[in-house]
Amino acid sequence: MAGELRIGGQTPLRPLDAERAASWLADLRKAATEAGLVDFAGFLEAPSADRERIGAVLDLSPFLGGTMLRRPHWPARLLTEDAGERVRAIVEALRAPLEPGGSESALMSELREAKAEAALLIALRDLFGAADAARTTADLSDLAEACVARALRFCLLDLHSKGQLVLPDPGNPEKGCGLFVLGMGKLGGRELNYSSDIDLILFFDPDAPAIVDVAESVETFSRVARRLVRMIGERTRDGYVFRTDLRLRPDPSAMPLAIPLPTALVYYESSGRDWERVALIKARSIAGDRAASREFRAAISPFVWRRYLDFAALRGIEAMKERMDRHRGFDRIAVPGHDVKLGRGGIREVEFFAQTQQLIAGGRAPQLRTRRTDKALRRLAEGGWIDAGMARELTESYWFLRRVEHAVQMVADEQTHTLPETEEELLRIARLLGIDTVDAFSDMLLGHLRRVKTRFSGLFARSGERKSAEAEAPVLDALSDEEDAEALEWLTAQGFGRPQDVARLIAGWGASRHRALRSEGAREHLRAVLPSLVSAFAGARDPDAAIVSFDRFLAGLPSGLQFFALIASNPKLLELLATIITSAPGLAETIAQRPHVFDALLDPAFYGELPDPAALAERLDVFMTEAGSHEEELDRLRAFASEQRFLIGVRLLSGAVTGEEAGVAFSDLAEAILAALLKAVTREFAMRHGHVAGGRVALHGLGRLGSRELTATSDVDLILFYDHDEGAEDSDGERPLPVSTYYTRLTQRLISGLTAPMRDGILYEVDFRLRPSGNKGPLATQVDAFRRYQEKEAWTWERMALTRSRPIGGDAALMEEVAQVVRAVVSAPREPSEVAADAATMRARIERDKPGRGALDLKLRPGGLVDLEFIAQWAILIGLVPAEFVGRPTAEVLEALEEKQAGGPCLAPAMRAFTRVIQLIRLGRDGVHDVAALPRGLAERVARSIGVDDVAAIEPELDRLAGAVRERFEALLPLQTED
Repeated sequence: MAGELRIGGQTPLRPLDAERAASWLADLRKAATEAGLVDFAGFLEAPSADRERIGAVLDLSPFLGGTMLRRPHWPARLLTEDAGERVRAIVEALRAPLEPGGSESALMSELREAKAEAALLIALRDLFGAADAARTTADLSDLAEACVARALRFCLLDLHSKGQLVLPDPGNPEKGCGLFVLGMGKLGGRELNYSSDIDLILFFDPDAPAIVDVAESVETFSRVARRLVRMIGERTRDGYVFRTDLRLRPDPSAMPLAIPLPTALVYYESSGRDWERVALIKARSIAGDRAASREFRAAISPFVWRRYLDFAALRGIEAMKERMDRHRGFDRIAVPGHDVKLGRGGIREVEFFAQTQQLIAGGRAPQLRTRRTDKALRRLAEGGWIDAGMARELTESYWFLRRVEHAVQMVADEQTHTLPETEEELLRIARLLGIDTVDAFSDMLLGHLRRVKTRFSGLFARSGERKSAEAEAPVLDALSDEEDAEALEWLTAQGFGRPQDVARLIAGWGASRHRALRSEGAREHLRAVLPSLVSAFAGARDPDAAIVSFDRFLAGLPSGLQFFALIASNPKLLELLATIITSAPGLAETIAQRPHVFDALLDPAFYGELPDPAALAERLDVFMTEAGSHEEELDRLRAFASEQRFLIGVRLLSGAVTGEEAGVAFSDLAEAILAALLKAVTREFAMRHGHVAGGRVALHGLGRLGSRELTATSDVDLILFYDHDEGAEDSDGERPLPVSTYYTRLTQRLISGLTAPMRDGILYEVDFRLRPSGNKGPLATQVDAFRRYQEKEAWTWERMALTRSRPIGGDAALMEEVAQVVRAVVSAPREPSEVAADAATMRARIERDKPGRGALDLKLRPGGLVDLEFIAQWAILIGLVPAEFVGRPTAEVLEALEEKQAGGPCLAPAMRAFTRVIQLIRLGRDGVHDVAALPRGLAERVARSIGVDDVAAIEPELDRLAGAVRERFEALLPLQTED
């Protein structure tokens, strides 16, 4: 349509000088006429909104205006062709195969023409409002990537023609060439700015099939790098494509321009710095051998994405930004002369904000491993790491600042991020953004800069608070002088009864008495957090004992840097740490052995619901994918189990979950671990011994595992079932085994996998004694033999045990078959009085041989857990509770029983109360049978869990509940004494 260009957008553009704009339009019309562009000349003569906007661009941007005057056919094309489609066509043309016989000079001219036209169209779409900043940066990045790839393709084919490379597929030169180009920074993130240089790193695989002479490969590919830089970056009469920078490569003063992968990986693993980790977040393969680049990205991932929350990186990034600010003098926010990239509140602060969180948490949360800043902010918000409103604000500010950056660069195609000083030039920038006045522009800009500064400063605000506390807290002097009078006075005021002893401990920390404090970094972080740390322990019921417990904890800590960095960055964890160390030594021991388990407490997901079995299994699958060997599989299973047990325990200790919920959670964890271990062991065993024809295995859990009532320290009761084709005699592997031997040894391997001590201890103590015939029977159980045994030989206690059992892992069909056998056995008709007599006799025997040892021996004391479990098992075996309750928690079985009986509920409430107590005391030290022996904090938590007001009321309440249970037990199962 006459009077319209196919650019789009509704942004009004006003020139600085209307008369000058009219003059520029006349010049463009003249150039169009001389070029024979009659329709375009007519468009420039007739008044229209697009004509006025083109005039404004001519006046506001000497660079864009000059481009249109020299190449009027480019804007003329927009009368019939959409600007966005034309940009995509240019990029696609660059990605097309090279014509044979082309020269380097011709290719360089082609690249420069393509860049210049695309850059003009991208700018017009940006200025007209047809493309937002995200689209603009993506289009610029696609253009740069296509130009680099085309130039590299030419270089590779040239080397192939000279015999210096032997490309496996000259039609696809990149495949198998070994060399690849990483786009770094904004190019890697597809966020390239208008006049940006492009940061590249070239790596190559020295074992690639294309390489003719490995000894010459470094020099060969370094020549390619130099040639590539010249083809892309050299300014000729046609201009340049992109300014190119190779200085982000490892150790640029010493390394070649193209670096072999083994050399690069050794560098990053041994000498890589935090800023290089930040840079590699955005790294993206833009040209060359994609397979080699995938290999590199997989190998470098552990360097970039630490396995644990990395709060030490927080201080590194903070220091990096402080050095940048000092060097460049960025100490204030202003409009004239402000650097919108590196200045306060600028683009770099938004990027650092996102990248800092990514570095800290990206190892635990793979969804945070994204290159684009806006996506990183969104995913941080989705995962709960930052507030959604904060992410939205920073994203808005980021893209506004990027538009300002583009406007500054579009004036003269200069690589600058600094706003002009004069009023007139500031008005030029404002008008390029569609803003009428400098005042309006200044208000908008300052609003965004201040918002970013506030959010970015908040990321490190605790650092300033710590420095203030460091300057004021006298306790810091105790690190070097245990006799310091002010430190002793401060400790006394905090409530410590023996301040001299406490000061002596602190002085030992300052003297690096513990290995965790032997690094300067660890001591620096300790110093930063010490006042808050000591205050947290001062709040304990017995402050002196609490800090002694913490000292023991420090003695077991292998390294302090990451631990103290985490605490220094998250002071709210101090109170929880104090509670754990003073109340739950088992959890504290886990932290000492594996300090990074504390990381998960900072994961926003921790405060939601416990993961269901499917979610837990999925997390474990993801965690196991990086295991490279069977031993590493076992190591990872232990690490996962240790961390998850810790998290359940902390939830239990804090009151976030009840004892019953903890039992289910510990059981779900064990099920996931056992199923994964069975799969790993079966696969590893088959590599040597092959498979049995039709062979299937299924793991069945009994006891607390079977009823989903595990505690933090429970062992697991298991039976391994197997089945196979009729007639199968031996396995078919390299070292075949008879069938029974095969499954017996497989079970032994499983037990070894569970119990072998490794870095993170054992997985579980395991008990297979509940299999048919106990320790005298085969270690693995054939399913038909199990059926026959249960039908004809099993004792009452064995059938009672089956009521607390369920499938755990293995072949799904065999698991269901075993479950059906169990239900059939449990549901079989039997004489109630005989079952009652057998159960009562067994209870009497246990009471005689293993009497209860105190009020907290809830398992064995009269009226305790054994009584309750026997009642539940008896009720299922005689049909008072249906067989569908097999494998359900004991409290649920008792509840179903009490619904059918008169007398009011006492069994299920007692079971729940005892479960809560036993779950909590299992977090403490072993061998505690009386409330007086519990840590005070843990005793208080026990009291709250059973609804009593004071620790002194715990034992009377347990006595009351146990008395009611024993009374009911004797009514249902009169105790029998053996002759």
